[in-house]
Amino acid sequence: MQGLLLIDKPSEWTSFDVVNKVRRMVAVNEEKKPKNCKVGHTGTLDPLATGLLVLLVGKDYTRRAQELTKLDKTYEVTMKLGETSTTGDDEGEKTVVSDTIPSPEDLQAALAQFTGQIMQVPPAFSAIKIDGKRAYDLARAGKEVKLEARPVTISSITLKRYEYPFVEFTCDVSSGTYVRSLVEDLGNVLKTGAYMSALRRTRVGQFQLKNARTVAELSAENLAAHLSELS
Repeated sequence: MQGLLLIDKPSEWTSFDVVNKVRRMVAVNEEKKPKNCKVGHTGTLDPLATGLLVLLVGKDYTRRAQELTKLDKTYEVTMKLGETSTTGDDEGEKTVVSDTIPSPEDLQAALAQFTGQIMQVPPAFSAIKIDGKRAYDLARAGKEVKLEARPVTISSITLKRYEYPFVEFTCDVSSGTYVRSLVEDLGNVLKTGAYMSALRRTRVGQFQLKNARTVAELSAENLAAHLSELS
């Protein structure tokens, strides 16, 4: 069984949870143990995030994962103003920063500052490795995490809705962009603090969320019908 599979990842599932679920379906079809079936993803989503996860099924496809890990992406983002979070999202401990309500004009001006190539410091709670250890493991252990700023490109940011304290926008970004860091940087510019309260990925390169299947829609019996070829 070989092919590319587009999944709409549910909230509170890790990307590895989805891979494991699909691997068990492949195992049924191939009459193998799951550990002997090749399934991988091409870019993780945080557990609280939802949306497009691109999976590769079979040895011929998983060996091509590197081709798909550097693709641009599109996200639908909700951020909450007035507070910060230790993790940059809704999972962490919150701290009230300000009750100032930015005007729509101030918000648009802040968003405009982050269009184009920018230098961004990844969040401490990220999968980046420091001396062989994941940054989030160090952060959870209470150790100081220092990550260097790196260039990323934000092709566009479009404000969709603003009803204080919540802001909804979409953004097209390069691979390696951390939306949690973008939201925190916006909160700093607005002097209100901010954290990411929801995230949904709708595009990875040429792949679109509208063509994805939910985990609930998949089964060992119909999995093959949902696999597509990678040109």
